[in-house]
Amino acid sequence: DIAGNSRSGRLLLRCLTKKEGFLKTIMSRYSLIEAWQPSRRLWIAMLAVLLVGTGLAQDTVDRAGYFEVRSASTQVVNGVHTLDARLQLVLSSEALAALESGVTLKIEMQMQVIRVKRFLVDSVEAELIKEYELEFRPLSQRYIVKNVNSGDQDSFATLYSALNSLGRVQGMPVIDDALLQPDRSYRLRLRAMLNTQQYPAPLRLIFFWRGQWQLQSEWYEWFLER
Repeated sequence: DIAGNSRSGRLLLRCLTKKEGFLKTIMSRYSLIEAWQPSRRLWIAMLAVLLVGTGLAQDTVDRAGYFEVRSASTQVVNGVHTLDARLQLVLSSEALAALESGVTLKIEMQMQVIRVKRFLVDSVEAELIKEYELEFRPLSQRYIVKNVNSGDQDSFATLYSALNSLGRVQGMPVIDDALLQPDRSYRLRLRAMLNTQQYPAPLRLIFFWRGQWQLQSEWYEWFLER
């Protein structure tokens, strides 16, 4: 009857209202969790930095870290100048603590081709940036090195082997010889650095004031042989 249908309708409406409220509560909590996830690594990294800075971390050895280009040279292969280089990459205590806390480190290799001018200031004719990401995965206890430019990645059992792989550059294409003027002299220079620009502003502010995050080698320069 109409009265029964009316009561059923009110009962159904009340049930739907409760269910909708329950779903909204679940979705609200889920949204909060999702919103919290991107900042999770930020706070872990900040905590790791602060622990190392105050000496409360397990590894109490304060290591500054450094990047250095040991050697670099180029040779022409099929009309293309390719780079062979050896770099020494040593992470600071704070960078290492952040890495092992789940923060991905970005390491850049920057190269410049400079045209030598006799009476004017030398000019940069070309620039090449190779980006790598270094990540530690605690479940597998592996260090992952990813070539951001190509998407290729390798897995290593130790941090030493991962950094050693990053520091061995072999046959990297730099510039086509046809793009260079035949009657001009050129010099090349290479450096490596830890790039912190991709991190959120609070972390960048901390890194700015903490010297252990200023990991950058000096420019290594040599003349291009043709």
